[in-house]
Amino acid sequence: MKKFTLIIGIYCAFISTQTMAESVILNPSQVLNVQTGQLYKTQIMVSDGKIARMGANLKKNYTDAKVINLPGITLMPGLMDAHVHLMGNTELKGYAGIGQSSQLATIYGVKNAKNTLLAGFTTVRNVGAGSFSDVALKEAINNGVVIGPTLFVSGPALGITGGHCDSNLLPHEYNHQSEGVVNSPWEARKQVRKNRKYGADLIKFCATGGVLSKNTDVNAKQFTLEEMQAIVDEAHNHGMKVAAHAHGLEGIKTAIIAGVDSIEHASFIDDATIELAKERGTRLAMDVYVSDYILGEGAKKGILEESLAKERTVGKIQRQNFKKAVQAGANVVFGTDAGIFPHGKNARQFKYMVDWGMTPLQAIQAATIRTAELFDLSDVGEIRENFAADIIGVKGNPLENISLLENIDFVMKHGNVVKP
Repeated sequence: MKKFTLIIGIYCAFISTQTMAESVILNPSQVLNVQTGQLYKTQIMVSDGKIARMGANLKKNYTDAKVINLPGITLMPGLMDAHVHLMGNTELKGYAGIGQSSQLATIYGVKNAKNTLLAGFTTVRNVGAGSFSDVALKEAINNGVVIGPTLFVSGPALGITGGHCDSNLLPHEYNHQSEGVVNSPWEARKQVRKNRKYGADLIKFCATGGVLSKNTDVNAKQFTLEEMQAIVDEAHNHGMKVAAHAHGLEGIKTAIIAGVDSIEHASFIDDATIELAKERGTRLAMDVYVSDYILGEGAKKGILEESLAKERTVGKIQRQNFKKAVQAGANVVFGTDAGIFPHGKNARQFKYMVDWGMTPLQAIQAATIRTAELFDLSDVGEIRENFAADIIGVKGNPLENISLLENIDFVMKHGNVVKP
């Protein structure tokens, strides 16, 4: 029995040594508590992709752990973006992008995912991709073939014939439509089931017209209440979240009543509908940066004049309503529409969120704990023991200068250092 106990003891010591050898101690200047805004000094030991210990002088008790000194660096949880489009070339918009295959889009997605991760965004939600290319990218990242953020993906977005989520650039001779087009409650349910079958984590549908689609009105509601309810019911039955693209007020209101989990854009939301969103627990993902990029660079990238004209109306009103939503205490998450502008520039939105009513801490919370709640993730969004080791570092104090987040110096995803 003593011999057996000795063998077990030696085995456990061996396993402990092996685990210790894989551990890393991060030694920054300070750590940001995103719940309280407190900046404090501590070391962080990371093991097996998790934050295992926090405290002072960790090396004393964990002698085999590698120490990474980060002088002048503030560590904080990895950022999250609830609205990105990783597929495709951001340089090719409008008719310039018609010739791009889904295979080529996926290859661009590999590059875009890497740029997004290196910018400090360790978890993102891809809302709309043809041919389930976002599912393929997610699987490649999860299998370690390429690097990128943790992905939640929707597959093809659902839309009505001729709506924002349809393909409207070609004339009728081509009889072309997007693969997510549905025109009845039962067609909608079938598409939700198909998206789930082929690997989607969530469902996105277009509840109104859009800025960048040809011949759609941003104020026009798309889908009836019954169709929206069918989408939401079918998705929720399978444990899938639902995101609704919606600019116009009636589409926003109807989507909230139908039970969606988040409204994307929410440009023309009014005070009463902000209160409705609060009552129903609906998150708002308002992309308040992208308008400046569209109006400044869009024409050169091939965006149609029709779309530019729509954006001239939408952009400022959306920002004004963002401010109202923040003041009213709405649950605003971080969503940028990256892919309209270059991937890896997502953090430009922080400054706009602060300029239009948020404190720096609120903006950071939107991109961490608030978006983690939307994603139903209970172990990310904060630096705490037993949380996932998704950690980023920036020189200086982002609470004093939110634009510092546009230049991330250190990125760790699931315990692996990917930058520098």
